[in-house]
This record gives sequence, C-alpha cells and structure tokens, in this order.
Amino acid sequence: MIRRLQAIAIDCPDPVRLAEFYAELLGAEVDAEDPDWVEVRGFAGTPLAFQRVEGYRPPQWPGQESPQQMHLDFDVDDIEADEQRVLELGATVLERTDQLRAGTNWRVYADPAGHPFCLCAH
Repeated sequence: MIRRLQAIAIDCPDPVRLAEFYAELLGAEVDAEDPDWVEVRGFAGTPLAFQRVEGYRPPQWPGQESPQQMHLDFDVDDIEADEQRVLELGATVLERTDQLRAGTNWRVYADPAGHPFCLCAH
C-alpha cells in the first residue's frame, strides 16, 4: 500500500535557484545538502524537489513543441498582490487568463526555469 506522496520532483538546470524561488513563494525552507537534488519543505502540502538535468529545455506555453508535462496551481487571496510578489521573485507572466476570458479566476506564470504555474483567486 502506498502511504503518501513523498515529493513532487521537477527537472531544472539550477535546483538551488529554483528551490529558493519556491521556498520564498511558499514561506518554506530549502534543504540543499546535495546541489543536484534540492528540496523545499515546511509548508502545507507535499514537499517539492528540484533535480538538475543537463540539457534542460523549458516548456513552451501554450505550445506543445516542448510540452509542459505538469504545472502547479496555488490558491491566493489577492491575485494582484501575489502577482506582484511572484514577478519580484523572478516569475514571468505567460497568460492573464482572468483578463482574457470572463468567468476565469487564474493567471499563468513561468518560474525562473520556465515551468508554468498558476495563481488561482480563492
């Protein structure tokens, strides 16, 4: 029997840098004993792990030439303030979905390694 999900592992070129981004975003801690496998813990939810991949190619949004394969969704209370925060931490805007389509409540960003993630207004 599987007891629990231990971690979500994400490929990237610089695990320490990406772990620091998500640790700051989540108010969590970085465990960087091994610079090729870095974990973020200390927040509500499953820990995130970042593994170094040589020749890493970031996903494209919304194209599938280099597919996203997965993305993370984060609930937020103030999408405007949290957008400003993720941009200051090094994210980039991919799509302001809520401003393009009526009735949507999320926006899509890329983390510093190019992985898409969403801020979802709660």
